[in-house]
Amino acid sequence: MSRKPVVTGRDVRWLGVRGVRWRRVASQVGRSVAVWAVCTVTLLVLAGILPDFRLRSENGDSATDIAVTAAFGAGAFGLLSALVWPLLVRLLLLVPALVLGLLVFFLNGALLLLALHLNPAERGAAAPETAVVVAAVMSAVASATGAALAVRDDDAYRRRLYRLSDRRRRSRPPSPAAAGTVFLQLDGVGHDVLLDAVGKGAMPTIARWLDLGDGGRPTHRLTPWRTDWSSQTGASQLGILHGSNHDVPAFRWYEKDSREVVVCNRPTSAAELQRRAVEHAGHGGLLTLDGASRGNLFSGGADEQALVLSIATRRRSRENRSRAGYFAYFSDPANAVRTALSFVAEVGREIGQSTRARLRKQRPRVSRAGLYPFVRAFATVVERDVVVASVMGDMLAGRTAVYADLVAYDEVAHHSGPASRDARKVLERLDRSLALIENVAEHAPRPYRIVVLSDHGQSPGETFRSRYGLTLGDLVRAGCGLHVPRRAERTRSGAEARVAVRAALRIPVEEGGERHRPERRPEPIVLASGNLGLVSFPDVTHRMSKEEIDARHPALLTTLANHPGVGFLLVRSERHGGVVLGAYGAEIPLADLDDDPGPLAPFGPGAADVVRRTHLFPHTADIMVNSFHDPADGEVLAFEEQIGSHGGLGGAQGKPFLLSPLALSAPVDGGTELAGAEHVHQVLRRWLRESNGPQVPLESSEERAA
Repeated sequence: MSRKPVVTGRDVRWLGVRGVRWRRVASQVGRSVAVWAVCTVTLLVLAGILPDFRLRSENGDSATDIAVTAAFGAGAFGLLSALVWPLLVRLLLLVPALVLGLLVFFLNGALLLLALHLNPAERGAAAPETAVVVAAVMSAVASATGAALAVRDDDAYRRRLYRLSDRRRRSRPPSPAAAGTVFLQLDGVGHDVLLDAVGKGAMPTIARWLDLGDGGRPTHRLTPWRTDWSSQTGASQLGILHGSNHDVPAFRWYEKDSREVVVCNRPTSAAELQRRAVEHAGHGGLLTLDGASRGNLFSGGADEQALVLSIATRRRSRENRSRAGYFAYFSDPANAVRTALSFVAEVGREIGQSTRARLRKQRPRVSRAGLYPFVRAFATVVERDVVVASVMGDMLAGRTAVYADLVAYDEVAHHSGPASRDARKVLERLDRSLALIENVAEHAPRPYRIVVLSDHGQSPGETFRSRYGLTLGDLVRAGCGLHVPRRAERTRSGAEARVAVRAALRIPVEEGGERHRPERRPEPIVLASGNLGLVSFPDVTHRMSKEEIDARHPALLTTLANHPGVGFLLVRSERHGGVVLGAYGAEIPLADLDDDPGPLAPFGPGAADVVRRTHLFPHTADIMVNSFHDPADGEVLAFEEQIGSHGGLGGAQGKPFLLSPLALSAPVDGGTELAGAEHVHQVLRRWLRESNGPQVPLESSEERAA
């Protein structure tokens, strides 16, 4: 009698796995064939409408021959893109980001010409410039088709993420089970702007996390915090990442001992400020252990860095080649082409929006001509795409802590206004980036907690120059009895994106109109940081007192304090240590501000504390000038050419936010205010300890003794 075969549970599982594998292979082959077919049709259409592109011989061919040529060309181009493109990107890792983005078009065109040349029948041909256009369209069509076919295939999407994760984990030890943390900084987004955008449906991901009105279960809490007097990225991010923003009085200031103008977004200055912060705080920074810094001014002590300004001046090496950013993104030609096309579309969008604002005579308004459309496109497209790709790579690699800065909103709000439709559209695209990062976190080798925060807000208002017809520098010169030009010159904007573009292109960064080492002369140096102005006398080696300034320029302080565009002044006093000056002869010693805020009253609680702290900085200017502020509408008057500004006191610029998962401890106890970037650093340090233990290496007793 024959015996029936026995099928065990192990056999069933093996057969099931084998069946799943065959279905996966069949699904992948089907998608590849579909993409190939669509690209073949695309080639046929382009050959019909482009005069310098043909898919037949000069003597003419049948329709079948032309179709076969198109199919061969599409297939060869796809294979070359998959095999050759990653090798080309590895060879071009040292090429600046924007240059690599432009090379994408030409390299794709070269691959298409090669694909046509590989056809044994040699029917296809294209002019070089036409090949660039055809290749760009082909990459975009292939990417769009593949995405459309896989959009409902969760398994395909998950497998792709796992492949990326495995590739990045090969050179790293297994990821720990403890949760990692991703800190995403939405540059310049104020607390109230965020809530307004959520309320208008512009940020559904944030709305879902907060469960505002959906009846679900919230996963995050929203906490406002108060900036220091210098409400700008340099001071805030230095304090958040390195635990100290001591002696950062503004975005730019003059240091008498070194006779240099320090600018937070100048690479040499950023490197020096980071060195000082590390020395003052006594540790390397928030990201010292297994951290990654992406798109920031400072490194935070991270080993992995991409688009970090403080390392932009170093010689090119493995440390600043930005592998995790550029290679992870540009290794896919479809991604690179899509970013390049989005860049062009963003330039067109900005030109259209600025033209509409000019035709409608919107007020307030600043110039948005020149290179600004390209700077905006870099911030809202290139920088965003590379940083988001870097964060995704870090998560799939299982890094412990990642801090990334997305500057898109800040750049647009400076020129369009913080509550403008233009800025709100940018927030919508940033929210989609948050959703993408959240999705990737589900496939990472370890759990991740996503913290979203901002470094400052922005306050609306027209510029000081447009309202009064003169700049702060002109007003200072008038108070000193010096010649004032008939026509006020524009003050250069200090937005971060412009210098980030120059750093990406490896162009030396210097501030136009500001000498790096001004000569010692009796004329004052006047610098602007949003609605905060700084006046220094370079020929006097110490910080001048009120009495010295009055003796030298009797009308200066009175002229400034009584101007309607000025809110208050801070100067050193030989009698009181420091005083705040205001209109109508107001003069309040710093020690008395709690009982009598005087001209600080419109700026709200906490103003006296941050003014007193800044007064103690070694490099505080001879005269610190804060613009007028209207508490009713939150407006300030920027001393730069910005209708959305930050840098001083007044309005929404001093009220950023911290959005944290409920799984983390509350940032502060009930009734306690989260005040200052250094305080935020302590909160973030505590959250990292909660998940992974101490995040800053502790010195041994022998090391401390040494």
